[in-house]
Amino acid sequence: MTQQVHRVHPALQTYVARCVGYDYLPDPRAVHHGLPSPTATLVIAFDDPLDTEWLGDPRSRARRWTTVSGLGVRPALIHTHGIQRGIQLDLTPAGVGALLGMPVAAIADSLHTLADLGLGDELHERLASAVSWPDRFALLDGLLLAQLHTDPVGPPPEVTHAWDLISRSRGRLRVSVVADRAGWSRRHLQTRFGAEYGVSPKQAARLFRFHYARSLALRGRPLAAIAYQAGYADQAHLTRDWHELAGAPPVATLREMFPIVQDEVVDARAR
Repeated sequence: MTQQVHRVHPALQTYVARCVGYDYLPDPRAVHHGLPSPTATLVIAFDDPLDTEWLGDPRSRARRWTTVSGLGVRPALIHTHGIQRGIQLDLTPAGVGALLGMPVAAIADSLHTLADLGLGDELHERLASAVSWPDRFALLDGLLLAQLHTDPVGPPPEVTHAWDLISRSRGRLRVSVVADRAGWSRRHLQTRFGAEYGVSPKQAARLFRFHYARSLALRGRPLAAIAYQAGYADQAHLTRDWHELAGAPPVATLREMFPIVQDEVVDARAR
């Protein structure tokens, strides 16, 4: 199993929260749970297309060389077929606007290819032909820098401020408090926030809280302590919410030996 964490070019760091190259040979029967998070995901697969579907929705299953998904509160299933090799980019909402030219709400709770979004297959074709990880990452940086929009799509300042409040509190602020600090009514905030991010303020808070809880669990913290530190009512609340978001309880989720999703920390750039 190989994992290559790449620090993207400084001009991209506002937009790419995390970039990882992976080369993994799992059991061909293994099915991995892709977990919801407060970042959008772009996966470029090599050797074999990524076979993905939403949990509970077999009609969504397809094999894709590039897979783009926005924010959402349900897990994906990844059928590994014995080989997983490619690059995963975790894009901030600002990164979706700057690199894909659309609000993150446009890809909310959905699975697309870059071609579906009218962006072509050049990224996959050129990266797949590279012969080493350093070559791939250098090529990737160049392609992403060329893709940057000079006038990126972005939400109104009040909505961005609401997102920042939720992220800095790791989902612990009440929506009414967020709305008050953003200067809008709760109802107006929910409407505008959902239109920009594809999730409600409450769902965004849930994603940040879960993401933080998972990072604590990967550091070996006991669940009761995680529940308290991450802002859950109790351990039962944590376990219930985790199961709904991950499709499995905490112990089963952490047992999965797939390096890309098991991030060690909540990246500050995603917040």
